[in-house]
Amino acid sequence: MTKEKTQWYASWFDTPYYHILYKDRDHEEAHQFMDNLTNYLNLPEDGKVLDLACGKGRHSVYLNSLGYNVTGVDLSENSIEYAKQFENDTLCFEVHDMCKPYNEKFDAVFNLFTSFGYFDKDEDNLNTIKAIKEDLNEFGFGVIDFMNTDFIIENLVAEDVKTVEGIDFHQKRYVKDGYIIKDISFTADGEDYNFQERVKALTLKDFEALFEKAGVFLLDVFGDYKLRKYYKTTSERLVMIFK
Repeated sequence: MTKEKTQWYASWFDTPYYHILYKDRDHEEAHQFMDNLTNYLNLPEDGKVLDLACGKGRHSVYLNSLGYNVTGVDLSENSIEYAKQFENDTLCFEVHDMCKPYNEKFDAVFNLFTSFGYFDKDEDNLNTIKAIKEDLNEFGFGVIDFMNTDFIIENLVAEDVKTVEGIDFHQKRYVKDGYIIKDISFTADGEDYNFQERVKALTLKDFEALFEKAGVFLLDVFGDYKLRKYYKTTSERLVMIFK
């Protein structure tokens, strides 16, 4: 039996297999990134942070441990249900579509770990930036942490197999119609699964055009989680600060 999923980010993220495949993500690196970012932005001690597309809440939980009042939102009901175990008086999680304003004001809105460019409609990329702008207070900063597509495409591994918890995840990567695509196939519990991750291959120039349309101002661009200078051909990340 083969299970096909169409709206990939609404379905793949809601499966336990997504979290199995990516269980080895570097939490220490993520923590250092949050330390560097919050220090750089000089956020108020008890500042309000919106973690947009928060997944299971790993960044939100750590930001809260630093003393921030954090709201984590995600489209995945399963991820939010998992994250709710970490809630306290200054940490909450909610299912929310990031294309729409959250209708609160924050000192910072973070969109981390390439949680952008998934949409079928291009206007939803613009709508998300407009929503971030709407959710920022007068002194607030927006942050989008995206992959550096120039570097990724140049170093794309066409095919590999990753084995996690006894499951062989067959991964094929390619560029098509302006998207970086990863096809993922595997067998688990006697069933065959096929999923696809599809992210718009947005460049810094593309983001600059979106920011201009949304009426926000790009303040800084960094090329990695240590907030070092961005280089188009060699930087792994594209970290953009705007307001």
